[in-house]
Amino acid sequence: MEEVEGGILAASGFSASTVSCGIKAPKGTRKDILLIDAGTAVAAAAVFTTNRVQAAPVLVSKEHIRTGLARALVINSGNANACNGQKGMEDARAMAAETASGLGIPAEMVLVASTGVIGRPMPMDCIREGIREAVGLIGKGEGTDAARAIMTTDTVPKECSVRFDMDGVTVSIGGIAKGAGMICPNMATMISLITTDAAIAPGMLNKALRHAVGKSFNCITVDGDMSTNDTVFVLANAKAGNSIVTSADSSGYKAFETALTHVCTTLAKKIARDGEGATKFVEIVVKGARSDTDARVIGLSVANSALVKTAIYGKDPNWGRILCAVGYADAPSDPDTIDLFLCGHPLTRNGMGLPLDEPLMRKALEANEIPIVIDLNMGDGTATIWTCDLSHEYVTVNAEYTT
Repeated sequence: MEEVEGGILAASGFSASTVSCGIKAPKGTRKDILLIDAGTAVAAAAVFTTNRVQAAPVLVSKEHIRTGLARALVINSGNANACNGQKGMEDARAMAAETASGLGIPAEMVLVASTGVIGRPMPMDCIREGIREAVGLIGKGEGTDAARAIMTTDTVPKECSVRFDMDGVTVSIGGIAKGAGMICPNMATMISLITTDAAIAPGMLNKALRHAVGKSFNCITVDGDMSTNDTVFVLANAKAGNSIVTSADSSGYKAFETALTHVCTTLAKKIARDGEGATKFVEIVVKGARSDTDARVIGLSVANSALVKTAIYGKDPNWGRILCAVGYADAPSDPDTIDLFLCGHPLTRNGMGLPLDEPLMRKALEANEIPIVIDLNMGDGTATIWTCDLSHEYVTVNAEYTT
């Protein structure tokens, strides 16, 4: 497997267009509509937010993807279309219908996503105009254009694409994602679109996606807040010509699952690195837990601790905050068996603090990437969680988000 250029358009057979219709920023200043066209009905799968408050486009896309097939994706940034009641549902359906009309397909073949401020009415006049313009420009967009069109508070576009061998055939997977705040599993305020030219049945595509999301997007957190719009879509058009994957025992399934997980993990890490106001990327490895599930719960407890995250921002080796977060996690741990390592330096053995070289640790915490390893010494369970520090800028960004 090798990483290649192209992002969402690395897989053959897909086309895209982006436009600026003025949803939040003035028209012509920032791309805010993205259209992806597969050219025909293809295998489709998705994972959505587990928040009980779900945006209208999430509910509509859930309906449309039940068949396991889709033709197009239309996404807007600048407005979440969440908490807008029946009007929100009508607007989400109108986005699908406008796209379908332009492409000459049933509305049920269009998936919809929105991202932005919650509770604001959708400016449907400009959105309809933007979708019509996007249909007319289909095929003229580039992968990075697509990644930029779905950004909100993101500071950089996020994309990843790979090429790999699948049962003797060269296959590509490409993806984009957005997300920088309100990031917390399961699923977060993020949207990711993935395309592939692999031939794979819808059921197996769904299985592979859920595995990949479990290892990637559900292992990141920025601030412990879960949004209303979180969605990961994947479309597979079979253009590569491999033997279709119909079961987990199919010869190409494992290679596909591995490549899809790589793309999702790369995008997830980029989200954590670009957390609102972030200055440091943090990787938390928990091992020696009684189960992988326990390890993940403990890792997320540490990653979501405001005290841990602010200590990392301040380059303060206050490791007691880490053990505190381990202890209040809803998973078993033994305070007398924990070995803690920060930036590669051992800080505790069997739960007891080792002599602390504070100047050395403050220097180590100046790095842009901060590794934390927590060995519970209780079993074989492991998990890796990615997060970022919590800075003054995070407060500024979110205090002024709607202004």
